[in-house]
Amino acid sequence: MKKYGSENIRNVALISHGGAGKTSLTEALLYTAGAVNRLGKVESGNTTTDYDPDEIKKQVTINVGLAPLEWSGTKINLLDTPGFFDFIGDVLGALRVADSVITVVCAVSGVEVGTEKVWGYANDFNLPRVIAINKLDRENADYEKTLEQLRSHFGLNVAPLQMPIGREADFKGVVDLVKQKALIFSDGGMKISEEEIPGELKAQAEELREKLLETVAEADDTLLEKYLEGDQLTDEEVNSGLRQGVLSGKIVPVLCCAATKNFGTQPLLDLVKNYLPSPLDHGELKGTIPGGEEEVVRKASPDEPFSAFVFKTLADPYVGRINYFRVYSGTMKPDTQVYNASKDSSERFGQLFTMRGKNQVPMDEVVTGDIAAVAKLQDTATGNTLCDKGHPITFPELKFPDPVISFAVEPKTKGDEEKVSSGLARFLEEDPTFMLERKADTKQTVISGLGELHLDIIVSRLSQKFGVDVELSTPKIPYKETIRGQAKVEGKHKKQSGGRGQYGHVHIELEPLESGEGFEFEDKIFGGSVPRQYIPAVEKGVREAMESGILAGYPVEDVKVKLVDGSYHNVDSSEMAFKIAASMAFRKGMEQAGPVLLEPIMNVEVIVPEAFMGDIMGDLNSKRGRIQGMEPENDLQKIRAQVPMSEMFRYSIDLRSMTQGRGFFTMSFSHYEEVPHQVAEQVIAAEKAAQEADS
Repeated sequence: MKKYGSENIRNVALISHGGAGKTSLTEALLYTAGAVNRLGKVESGNTTTDYDPDEIKKQVTINVGLAPLEWSGTKINLLDTPGFFDFIGDVLGALRVADSVITVVCAVSGVEVGTEKVWGYANDFNLPRVIAINKLDRENADYEKTLEQLRSHFGLNVAPLQMPIGREADFKGVVDLVKQKALIFSDGGMKISEEEIPGELKAQAEELREKLLETVAEADDTLLEKYLEGDQLTDEEVNSGLRQGVLSGKIVPVLCCAATKNFGTQPLLDLVKNYLPSPLDHGELKGTIPGGEEEVVRKASPDEPFSAFVFKTLADPYVGRINYFRVYSGTMKPDTQVYNASKDSSERFGQLFTMRGKNQVPMDEVVTGDIAAVAKLQDTATGNTLCDKGHPITFPELKFPDPVISFAVEPKTKGDEEKVSSGLARFLEEDPTFMLERKADTKQTVISGLGELHLDIIVSRLSQKFGVDVELSTPKIPYKETIRGQAKVEGKHKKQSGGRGQYGHVHIELEPLESGEGFEFEDKIFGGSVPRQYIPAVEKGVREAMESGILAGYPVEDVKVKLVDGSYHNVDSSEMAFKIAASMAFRKGMEQAGPVLLEPIMNVEVIVPEAFMGDIMGDLNSKRGRIQGMEPENDLQKIRAQVPMSEMFRYSIDLRSMTQGRGFFTMSFSHYEEVPHQVAEQVIAAEKAAQEADS
């Protein structure tokens, strides 16, 4: 691959709802540009960007795929992104480093929930975009209906530059509304014949062209004045106005294609080259001095100090770690020392390369705006800023959605715990939306992600890459126990066994504390009935007894214990004897003080379209939730509620089902609360049954 200046680079992310054909379109664009010599198919498992075994097996994109190509003196870095919400982290990483997007929409399915979501993300990053209506060769493909949906969802600045010639299986070309010509595809899409517009399409083509000219004119005051005066816009003015409109976001051009037939790819590549921004159009990027808040700026120029952003990390047990990065200023060459401003560490860059799917293509240098990869960096991970140490800068980190589903994980084979831990730790490096936590209260390792498929893929990769199989289960609820009443009890531990005996004797009082106050121990001994040296042992005995309550063996909290009396033996008393006596007394006291089971209550915020509010509120009530309030959030509604944790483990699945994928939620711990009696009985019975099964 030859060298390109920043002005001749295009960084384009392909985004869509799952199944709209991003990977097929990426493959067709690579084939058209000559970057690959055969047109791979998703069904055959031989596309360039979906090379992971899980991607091939499930026929879905899991990782963002980098696919550079050369077209008419331009280098185009395509970023093929996942379409499923479970892998939205990779979409956000790609959008962060892209300068524009191609939104792929299926002509059969039209605008879907995923289309709306990724469009919203593109808005968040303020990216110019193009729409490619794909699968126009399929049965039930409907260009007019899809175009109408696009306009109703995304506004009237959605402007078709093409209309299809032929429907469904007869789709054979497009009317180019800018050139006012028919383009007929043949020879596997590699040949285009320019012809006159068919007579039956002329009226529709003229109507769409008039709307296009109006949209172009509205994007530029000078052109608008000329247009309103009735003067014809020249082709040069139309093209110039289109580019300005696309760059400003005032125009979203729509093109037609059938990726698996390779129809429509050449005009799309021409549009990317002619209308979409280069890194120089991106302008400057703001950051801060590492460790501070002072703002610094990097202009998109090779003359500026080097700076880059890491947007994707792949961890492989054989190749090691590969970091994908975009250079925002300066130039990077191999065998160079760089500064990781996010980690305050130095890294040695070895060989530089770009990735075309899984294949490495060596690079002599990476200029401003280009995207590349480097292997075997020690500390660098997704979201880190790399820069010249003499001119440090930290770019804003990526913000990823919080995990919404969790499972406990344990190896199928005893002794594999260390392999599981090291494997999961590697996945933490490459996937910021994946979380791993060792729960001290339930003694479980819990993994969390953005959906069932997300965690299924993690488990599959553990097996493939690290040779260890695991089982997932619903995490244990960290219940606790407490008391509602008071008790005065005695504990005596007396044992004689021929030699020195054991003697410890205490009187304690138990009373409840306010929720969240934990544990309080009060020494009220007067007159030395329990010697001072044994009082810490009494407290220790109580604390140890609190680790396992009497109802179901859960930790006890929010209890105050007073040591009020006792007795000792000059010879037989010991710390151990008093510890045992205190433990016995505490367990007896709990039985008498009205023990109850506590469960964690979560603060839940659900954001949904208004049409689903009734269903969501009814469902939350059925989960023993309490609605705290409602408020509008942009075009959606936010419902705030408090719900027991035990009811929320599969909520992400329920919510997607109830809202057709349009709802999302966040959850955080609030407090502990008494479990209703009927539910508590079921929990206690289940826990006792589990304990008996283990014994």
